[in-house]
Amino acid sequence: MSSDITPFRIEIPQAALDDLQTRLDLARFTDDVPDAYGVSVGRVRRLAEYWRNGYDWRAWEARLNAHPQFTTDIDGQRIHFLHVRSAQQDALPLILTHGWPGSIVEFLDVIEPLSKDFHLVIPSLPGFGFSGPTTESGWGTVRTARAWAELMERLGYDRYGAVGNDAGSMVSPEIGRLAPSNVVGVHVTQIFSFPSGDPAEFVDMTEEEQAAMGVLQWFWEEIGAFNTLHSQQPQTLAHALADSPIGLLGWNAQLFEHDLDDDFVLTNVALYWLTGTAGSSIRMYYENAKAAPPPAEPTTTPIGLASAKGDFQSIRRFAERDHKNIAQWHSYDTGGHYAAHLASGVYADDVRAFFAGLLQG
Repeated sequence: MSSDITPFRIEIPQAALDDLQTRLDLARFTDDVPDAYGVSVGRVRRLAEYWRNGYDWRAWEARLNAHPQFTTDIDGQRIHFLHVRSAQQDALPLILTHGWPGSIVEFLDVIEPLSKDFHLVIPSLPGFGFSGPTTESGWGTVRTARAWAELMERLGYDRYGAVGNDAGSMVSPEIGRLAPSNVVGVHVTQIFSFPSGDPAEFVDMTEEEQAAMGVLQWFWEEIGAFNTLHSQQPQTLAHALADSPIGLLGWNAQLFEHDLDDDFVLTNVALYWLTGTAGSSIRMYYENAKAAPPPAEPTTTPIGLASAKGDFQSIRRFAERDHKNIAQWHSYDTGGHYAAHLASGVYADDVRAFFAGLLQG
């Protein structure tokens, strides 16, 4: 391991927890209406009350600290990551990337089953959690993928897989594009390939594809406003998110499914609050929106999809345009956007089977 990598332990000062408690005690809630018009007051009140009087950050801090953690500086930015080595010395390394409003907490439930067969590297995205705040502009998908390739090289891994969810489903294929001789395969829970505008792409669409298009249309028309705001004026929103834990809770909760347990939701939100990264995390959307167009050439590293019902529904005809080596396409009735947490067994089995197939092939 490189000498530039430093052991790390999460130790949030008690004063920061006391300040959070005071802010929660003094919270002001907006008025209520019969129709939610977004995240309901009832849901935010219920989560806030548990955050005040039941949620135990120290217990989750201890759970995170049960895994080896490190920091290193890459391209001028501090990067925090978990590094859990398998008992199998020759195990394939995997780098697992989360998204917004998630965190490394997304993968806690799959560390134990996956580490039986893989060395695991689980970094916090630049500007997220203990990898933030970012100190300069430019930290979008491609720069992050480049940093992840550098991280794996520093760890001595010259052959590995890339795994991702949400933003991680965009970063991971780019690692394969940037380091094709190192990345044996890419496993994602979404393939974000969209219509190009060519009418020919819509000819003879199956019922399943039409349904997926309907989900995509609903998302952009009903809850896609966060993406527009993050992409255009993240700093305007950041002032409110940095000052109010209730505001942060309400904003981030819009993309936490209702079947997620309260501890999972609050631990993710608390990580943003306690590290002061609510604002820097959403800047990733701006950076991606302002970045140069992605390469026209499709990726060629083998890619596998494990999609869950109730999540973004990838459309294969568009995915095949952007990725020329789709090695797996699975859809599950269980799970959701946070499948590694909601259906950890199914998710871990799919990851394991995907890479086993590549290594045996």
